Amino acid sequence: MKSQREVFLSYLAQTSKSPLEIEIQKSEGVYLYGVTGEKYLDLISGISVSSIGHQHPEIVKAIKDQVDKFMHVMVYGELILAPQVDLAKKLAELLPASLNNCYFVNSGSEAVEGALKLAKRFTGRPEIICFKNAYHGSTSGALSLISQDNIKDPFRPLIPGIRCLDFNDTSQLTQITENTAAVIFEFIQGEGGAIPGNPDFFNQLALRCHEKGTLLIADEAQTGMRRTGKFFSFIDYNIVPDILILAKAFGGGLPLAAFISNRSVMDSLTHNPPLGHITTFGGHPVCCASALAAIEIISRMTEKEILEKEKLIRQLLVHPAIIRITGKGMLLGIEFENDIICQQVIKENIKNGILTDWFLFAPQKMRIAPPLTISEEEINHACSIIIQSINQIINSKNKKL
Repeated sequence: MKSQREVFLSYLAQTSKSPLEIEIQKSEGVYLYGVTGEKYLDLISGISVSSIGHQHPEIVKAIKDQVDKFMHVMVYGELILAPQVDLAKKLAELLPASLNNCYFVNSGSEAVEGALKLAKRFTGRPEIICFKNAYHGSTSGALSLISQDNIKDPFRPLIPGIRCLDFNDTSQLTQITENTAAVIFEFIQGEGGAIPGNPDFFNQLALRCHEKGTLLIADEAQTGMRRTGKFFSFIDYNIVPDILILAKAFGGGLPLAAFISNRSVMDSLTHNPPLGHITTFGGHPVCCASALAAIEIISRMTEKEILEKEKLIRQLLVHPAIIRITGKGMLLGIEFENDIICQQVIKENIKNGILTDWFLFAPQKMRIAPPLTISEEEINHACSIIIQSINQIINSKNKKL
């Protein structure tokens, strides 16, 4: 009989030639458990998804309660379903008055696709502007927004009318014109290596877009839901986007995303043609119930808690091999001299019971994005193991010399 590992490699499509291949039996809190009892402290939260930890009892209860009532009953947008309605109302209460209408989908990539269509439909313009080293997903539309040609070239032709600018470079904002439907951006670039945007850059970006009638699309798939301290990163920058994208932690561990705008903008998807955007499983009742519970849990957290945990990590992760730490809150990038050292440290961390990762466009950086529920004791333990792993790699390297 084939082992689970053999079945995994034989029948599941692989995303790379080197998956982690850790077989998980269960998860709880900030820990993942293997089939032979091995224990891993999760410092990446499924790429910022499990922000309230694994198997949170309030989430589990909300899911079970909804499953007992009903699951999928009809394509999104046709029937009145309490979990969808309640979640939409809750979002309107949390967000500025202009962001009062949401469209639920299944993933961040789908939310990006919907936001791009909405911007083009509302403005009647053909061009979208994005930024280098940003990541907005892997579907054809989202892939078109990636600046790295080696990632895009195998899948061309992609969506035309995409212009990619340098992040944090105000001199290039003049390229936003009357032909630009929207500018899509992250306040803190995730896969670029947890790189925060400059406040002045975003102020000038917002001013230019306002002057040209161009919509601002803020992709907060990673930064939303208090990962950087405040409930949404746009609050830190005092900029309200025209379209907001939520995903990852938004679903409380289940697949759910949304693009949110003003009702006057969103209504453009309802006519000429009708069903301008449609999804079968978007806003699944069970996922919406999970999201409502997640929002309740995260609402009880404070920005101060998150930033104090960030401060502790920065204090503990001090080593000559660490060049710098970028990011904010619980989205941090630990930079090494090169990607080889970073990968070696990540592998050593796994051996030592700590799960970390790297960034797609910054492979020399190690991702630290634990559940927001991680305790100071767990942070102390995790950071001591990371320093231990770095020392093991450095010592091994020196012995070879």
